[in-house]
Amino acid sequence: MEPTWIESATAWIAAHPVAAGALIFLIAFCDALVVLGLLVPALPLLIAVGTLVGLGHINGPYALVAAAAGAFLGDALSYWIGRLWGPQLRQRWPFSRYPQWLDRGETMFRRHGVKSIVTARFVGAVRPFVPAIAGMLHMPFPRYLAPSLFAAVTWAALFLAPGWALGASYDAVAAVADRLVIVLGALLVALGVVWALVLYTWRWFAAHAGNLLARGLAWSRAHPRLSRYTAALVDPNRPESPSLVMLAACLLAISWAWFTLLAALLASGGPLALDQAVHEWMWDLRNPLADGLMAALASLGDTAVLGTAAAVTLVYLLWRRRWMAAAHWIAAIVFGLALTALLEAAIEMPRPPTAPVGFGFPSVAVTMATVVFGFFAVLIARELPGRRRVWPYLIAGVATTLIGFARLYLGAHWLSDLVGGTLFGILWLLVLGLAYRSHVARSFWMRPLAAMFYGSFLVAALWHAPRAADPLLAKFQASAPVRIIGHEAWWQDSWTSLPARRNESEARQRWRLDVQVAGPLEPLQAALEADGWRAQPQTDWTATIGLLDDDTPAVLQPVLPATLDARAESLLMVREAAKTDAHGRPRLQALRLWPAPAALDDGTPLWLGATQYLHLARPLGAASLWRPDPDPGEVLDQVGAALDGFEHIMAPHPATGLPVLRLRTTPGIE
Repeated sequence: MEPTWIESATAWIAAHPVAAGALIFLIAFCDALVVLGLLVPALPLLIAVGTLVGLGHINGPYALVAAAAGAFLGDALSYWIGRLWGPQLRQRWPFSRYPQWLDRGETMFRRHGVKSIVTARFVGAVRPFVPAIAGMLHMPFPRYLAPSLFAAVTWAALFLAPGWALGASYDAVAAVADRLVIVLGALLVALGVVWALVLYTWRWFAAHAGNLLARGLAWSRAHPRLSRYTAALVDPNRPESPSLVMLAACLLAISWAWFTLLAALLASGGPLALDQAVHEWMWDLRNPLADGLMAALASLGDTAVLGTAAAVTLVYLLWRRRWMAAAHWIAAIVFGLALTALLEAAIEMPRPPTAPVGFGFPSVAVTMATVVFGFFAVLIARELPGRRRVWPYLIAGVATTLIGFARLYLGAHWLSDLVGGTLFGILWLLVLGLAYRSHVARSFWMRPLAAMFYGSFLVAALWHAPRAADPLLAKFQASAPVRIIGHEAWWQDSWTSLPARRNESEARQRWRLDVQVAGPLEPLQAALEADGWRAQPQTDWTATIGLLDDDTPAVLQPVLPATLDARAESLLMVREAAKTDAHGRPRLQALRLWPAPAALDDGTPLWLGATQYLHLARPLGAASLWRPDPDPGEVLDQVGAALDGFEHIMAPHPATGLPVLRLRTTPGIE
């Protein structure tokens, strides 16, 4: 089953194929119009359109022409608006209130001339304004026409391309690696949101620091008694005053957010509804390839990594005799850790069912990552020129997001644990930042310090993560089944109570579970190997990257793992099929076996399995992926014939009416 938005969109497009082009035209046209282009989210909308093109629901050339025409005509209208109004456009609302919109476009146009018409089409901040600037400055329309047309066509192609590629590869990828793609996509979205939040928050405060300082001065003159306590923040003679005012404003905002979250959690007496929903969604996305990656990322918040970077920084500060900076660095880490531990002990919050002891509210790892990276940004940011000062804060946001997302994926914390830890860390580093910036005006050469801090963090991460990933992942394995079935009852009729299909949201992923096995898997594996099958080891990232190798024979390309109730296959057996599929592509026969969501009363292990054909797909010609094919039951029959030496029964499952093979690899119970 395709995602809901695709279902709705494809249904509408099927009924209105011509109107779909009009909608694409309208999106691109509005995105190009002066002012209105700031409000239209063209990139995500055109990626969605491209996805529908790749899935075959919209004609590709038709969509490309519609998008290019909309962009070109929208730019042309903006050009004529600028030509008609001329310099008077600056006196019209909203430009009279936001003159910087036109200023940025004019600066770019005067600096780059005709090239700016092409370049601006790909720069969101100036895209709707450069054509109007060209008109205002009376650029000849024939000279404007060619670069504008080239820019519109190129822009439409590049903005449609990501979704087009995604749609073209969707069927093949979704069949075998949909969870991995969703996890990586969610991580990229989280990183993008945090990146934008940090960047635009910093830019807003940087642009309004002077205004905040002026208001602080006015307040201090009206309240001379109280202003003595804030004089250091609003002293216009100190170059640090704007940044101090920014930190103070952030401190107030973060304090309000922190106490609001804490009050909501205490009022509910446990995790919020959003916490439960995100936890369940993340648990449903568990898959072996993402598990290892997320465990490695989660370990970046361990003491061995953060502590190494912090220790290297402290040694350098002491060596350079930066006593005040070293003292604040120690205070940031030691008191930050102590306050977080105290808060975790004082606030009793139920842990996620998947979290062992030691994971509570707020998340210590996320809090300390926020403090360490954040206060280091406070130390070095003012030594950077202009807009580059935001980079340490962006790095801090990325590092904290990676650690927090990974721990959320593993089920170590609720979402509120991570948000609370981040807010508390920001709160503490803002307090320290105010104290440090208020008392330390002496600058120092930050490049060696930055290289040592970030370099030691990367070295420690590369050494520690591979060693810590597996032990950490073992703490968050799926819990053992609590349902107990009698061995003989299972053999007779209780087998029908076990799932008949995988519990997946996508219909193509709901493979029928047509094998049930009681007993150890070693005898079953030996019998299948004697019949020409081979066991495939669990696919790791090295083997996954090897899917890009065209020289590897098709039958030797690994089959990507699948999960059942967040558990990977305990055994994956494959064999080359005797016949190719209807398109002449090579095929494999596969048997996947997972731990069953129930246990037998005598301790005999119980397994559920799926048999299937696989064909080799090459989405976009980039990678080889074994994709499941519909199987009328041929693979199950051949598996049953190979295992004929075991006690077995074939019977239809009442939920599907399809045959299920159940067998015992040990003698039955009388």
